[in-house]
Amino acid sequence: MGAQLRVYKQKIASAQTTKKITKAMELIAASRIQKAMTRVRAAGPFAGAVTRAVSAVATYSDVDHPLTREPETIRRSAVVIFSSDRGLAGAFNSQVIRAGLEQGELLRSRGSEPVYYLIGRKAVGYFQFRKLASAAEWTGDTDTPHFSTAEQISDALLEAFHLGGELGGVDEIHLVYNRFVSMMTQTPETVRLLPLEVVEAGEEESASASAVYPLYEFEPDAEVVLDALLPVYIQSRVFNALLQSSAAKHAATQKAMKSASDNADKLITDYTRLRNNARQAEITQQIAEIVGGADALASGK
Repeated sequence: MGAQLRVYKQKIASAQTTKKITKAMELIAASRIQKAMTRVRAAGPFAGAVTRAVSAVATYSDVDHPLTREPETIRRSAVVIFSSDRGLAGAFNSQVIRAGLEQGELLRSRGSEPVYYLIGRKAVGYFQFRKLASAAEWTGDTDTPHFSTAEQISDALLEAFHLGGELGGVDEIHLVYNRFVSMMTQTPETVRLLPLEVVEAGEEESASASAVYPLYEFEPDAEVVLDALLPVYIQSRVFNALLQSSAAKHAATQKAMKSASDNADKLITDYTRLRNNARQAEITQQIAEIVGGADALASGK
């Protein structure tokens, strides 16, 4: 019986230690998510301005630009999966990887070969474990993304897109990332980046989606303007996906760590109750042994 008490005490101590760790990680994630959301909001005005500029050029020009032209045959499609470098975030990584693989299967069913570009150690580790091929990988900059990482990703994607699927590049590009909806909800989102589908960058821009743009005169011409604007637009979209994924990851970590802390509290309560029951049983057994011994002595006299 004493051994059983020691086991319950060890389990209680282990649960208490785990709770301290998960509570600390919950507080760290809560502080980081505020910074991540501030960065998402700060990037909104620039992304909105670029979106309006690209929308104007794409709407009021008849130029046949490679970034807006629909290919006749889509041979290869890039699928960019935004995961995180760290775990302990519930289903954050598994759901975005699953969404990326499902997008790849959908593209394959349409006759296009998916080409995966991976961001974050979790996606890289998953593909290595499953022995799946990837075209490029970026790790180490998912918690607080830098714009230089978005530039590197955009350059690689644009280079593959300009090369074309016939020459080993890609004919279209899809982004798969977790979008921050609320502190409790982070949903995987798939967006076709190229050929260009202009999408409003933020809620504050939704009112201008149906607005009538003024007529523009392009100097020197619309093609040169597109050449200058579209790489910036691609970088802003990729950077926005990085920021959204970062905010969603911190929210998922906070939610997972809060759940772990609550489970640790439940374990502590359950093991404390079992320890008290075992102690009471031990005391009852000792009393019974004392009473039995006293009765035996009394009957012996």
